[in-house]
Formats: sequence, structure tokens, C-alpha cells
Amino acid sequence: MVFFNIMKEIRDIISSYNTCVAEGKKCALATVVHIEGSSYRRPGARMLISEDGQLTGAISGGCLEGDAMRKALLVINEQIPTLVTYDTMDEDDAIIGIGLGCNGIIDILIEPIQSGQADNPIQILKAITNYRQHAVIVTLFSWDMRKLIHAGTRYYLNQKGDFIGNSHYSEMETTLKNHAAKLSSKDKSDWVNFKYNGEKMSVFFEIVLPPIHLVSIGAGNDVIPLVEMSGILGWETTIIDGRAGYARKERFPDACSVMVATPKEVLNLISIDKYTCFTLMTHNYNYDKALLYELTGNNAEYIALLGPKSKLERILSEYEDEGRRLTSAQIDSIYCPAGLDIGAETSEEIALSVISEIKAVMNRKKCNHLRHKSEGIHAF
Repeated sequence: MVFFNIMKEIRDIISSYNTCVAEGKKCALATVVHIEGSSYRRPGARMLISEDGQLTGAISGGCLEGDAMRKALLVINEQIPTLVTYDTMDEDDAIIGIGLGCNGIIDILIEPIQSGQADNPIQILKAITNYRQHAVIVTLFSWDMRKLIHAGTRYYLNQKGDFIGNSHYSEMETTLKNHAAKLSSKDKSDWVNFKYNGEKMSVFFEIVLPPIHLVSIGAGNDVIPLVEMSGILGWETTIIDGRAGYARKERFPDACSVMVATPKEVLNLISIDKYTCFTLMTHNYNYDKALLYELTGNNAEYIALLGPKSKLERILSEYEDEGRRLTSAQIDSIYCPAGLDIGAETSEEIALSVISEIKAVMNRKKCNHLRHKSEGIHAF
């Protein structure tokens, strides 16, 4: 399973940690490292707890945070990582609450953050957010020794294949690196048990992907809610338009960058990876047509073309007449009409529809896309 929203949580945690360091506050990091059955959050969910009880991030839907905070304050005081297990299958659990209904067992590692330590867990999180990269974070823990001084987020494998982190487990490093490298290409996290000095050690290998990069071609008013929603999700956003009067940073304060460009210039301004999505919202047929052809030739994963299905059919017909027919794979990357079938009407609703479709496509989820409707978008 591929998840993209975790990067926003990591960035929020880093920001809060920086504030705590500036204010001289001690912190602990709680990480969901394993689940059995069902849970609200998946492994890799994190929460930063400061010594004055401030929480950033989440490890559940709110049911575990209070108790985890109390245990984190003890970890901050003792400076020893602790593995905590919550069994939501037990309806008589007084801590979690009767009838929670999650029906799962959640293991959470709470580790103190030593700000003076060069490779503490937050520094590892900082390292993987500095660049758009595919990384593997390695977190060690033990069910047999729940208070283990060297447990925690200790290593990461970056996109270049460098294995960086704490040297305490030097005897295991080659094994850990090889397993992380094996998982890196699969986009799937995993748990593995190892023996270290005769003791059973569990390791959570977490795949962390770069955030979705949404490139909006078009800077009209209908793009504003699209950018705002992308920002809430923690996506990177770029706005490009051929009209200098529209493509202005003050109109899109939440966008990472705003640029003026012709269709031929766009691809020189954007680095496309498999997490890059495009929305063509210029309301200019010739601009959309010119750029669409370029994008389909550069392996874009998702291209939203605003407008009715007849618009795409006309463009494809003209391509064929011009001797530049698209392949079926290229056509499959185009979503027109764009968005999920939620009955969207206003620009805000259309933005929600398109954002939801992007999320579904990138996470390989099947939904009811508007491009599959046989009648018009607003047919009664």
C-alpha cells in the first residue's frame, strides 16, 4: 500500500521540534511500529510530545493520545525508549475505553529525543525531507525488552543507496542495509526479526515517499481552491500560466512556485517523477492541446484535462490527423472529465473532486471516475 500524506505530518513534527529546541523544551517521539488487526492509523504514524504536553501529529483517532502522552512524559524523565502495546480488541480496557471498535493491537515505540545527538530521530526525519527522495527509515524495537536503551529510529537509506545513522548496531548494519535496499523498490513497508547479541530484535522498515507534486497549468480563479486543498494535504504545488497577469504569487500564497511559461517552456521548468500530477485548467483549447501532447510523452502518471469528454475526443482526433497518434497507455494517463463523480458544481467542489481522484489514482484505489460516465457530467 502506498501512502503520500505522511510527509506533511513529518514536516509538522520537525517544525514543532524546532520550536521546542528554541524554547529549551525536552521531547519524545511516539511511532506506530506494528499493528495486528485493525487500527485508525497505520505503522509509520508519528506524534511528537513536548514536556509541557504539547502534541503534534497523531497515532490514533484521539483515543490513545492521552495515555501515550503520560507514558511519553515518563520516557522524557527516564530518557529510555519504551514499547507500549494497546489492545483495542479488549472491550474492558479501561485506558482505551469501552466499545472503541478498532479491533486491533497497536504497538507504539516512544523514544526520547536528545537534541545534542547528531543522528537523533528528528535529524533523520529532517534528512529525508530536504530533497524529493524515496527513502527507507529503519526503527528498531523489542517485544522482549520493552525498555531498551538503544531502541528507536536509528537509520535511513536514501535514494542514492547511502545507509546513514547510529553506529551502535554496527554488526547488523550490512544486514539492515541489504533488507532496506530490497524493500526500497517495492514501495511497501515491512517488519523483520533479527538476532542481536543473542536477543530477539524487531525492525520496522518504513517506506517514505516524496509528497505529491501537483502542477496546475492555468492560474484562473478556479485554481485557487485546488491549491488551498493541496496545501492542507501537504502536497507540493506549482502554478504555470502563459498570462503574466494571472500567474502571480500574491494570488497563490500557498503555492510553492508560480511561473509564466508557454507550452513549449513548461517541461524545461518542471522535473517530472512518478509522484508528479498535472491539471490542465487554462480554459484555452490550443494551450491545453499543445501541452497535453508534451506531457503524455514524458510518462506523467496523472493528467487532468478540465472540460467535457468531447474536448478530449476532439484533441485526440486532431492529433491523429496530424500524424501524432497517442498510444493506449498515454491515453490512460488522461482523466477527462477530471475528477470523481461526486456531483461537483462549484469551483471548490470541483477542486475536491479532482484532489480526491489524484489521491485515488496515486494510491491505486478504484473509484467512480467521471471519465467513465456515459452521459453528461450534470445529466438529470
